[in-house]
Amino acid sequence: MFQYKLNNRSYLSLILVWGIFSSCVNDLEEIQKVTYDEKAPNEVIQDLDVIYLDSGVAKIQVISKITEIQRSPESITKLKDKILVNFYSNKGEIVSTLTALYGEINFSKGEMFVQDSVKLFNLKKKQSLETERLHWRKKDSLIYTNDKVTIRTPEAILYGTGIKTKQDFSYYQFLKPKGKINLKKANIKVDD
Repeated sequence: MFQYKLNNRSYLSLILVWGIFSSCVNDLEEIQKVTYDEKAPNEVIQDLDVIYLDSGVAKIQVISKITEIQRSPESITKLKDKILVNFYSNKGEIVSTLTALYGEINFSKGEMFVQDSVKLFNLKKKQSLETERLHWRKKDSLIYTNDKVTIRTPEAILYGTGIKTKQDFSYYQFLKPKGKINLKKANIKVDD
């Protein structure tokens, strides 16, 4: 039979080891208090590429490098680090593209806004809109901003503050145009 005699030093070591192991209990509530962030996204997706269909026909395609989905208090999807949105015609052809560096989609309101290096391009007319921020509404396909805007067409470069257009960017309406515009050459609607 093996016998082991404990001295005071051994008792102290045994108590110390027991104390260490008994104190290493993870309390889930305590961990959540330290690590939980209510503003953190519910999901993070890299290289998102999603197409929204209506009656089997593509309407909108959203491509984003980084996508963060927040479900509460509202369903907000944040698009980060390069965004491409393709708008389709009723025939399923891409008619215009929207690019930006950041955007948010609010699904409950059916709205999206994009900002930072925003460009909207009509493929058929070869015209582009450049601004720092644009809004889009699903219910009427309206794209608008109150910020400074530059329109580039094959015939002219136009400037103004504020604009309204449809998502296909087939026509546009400046809210406050600037500069000289030859209305016979351009398809522009001007309000005073």
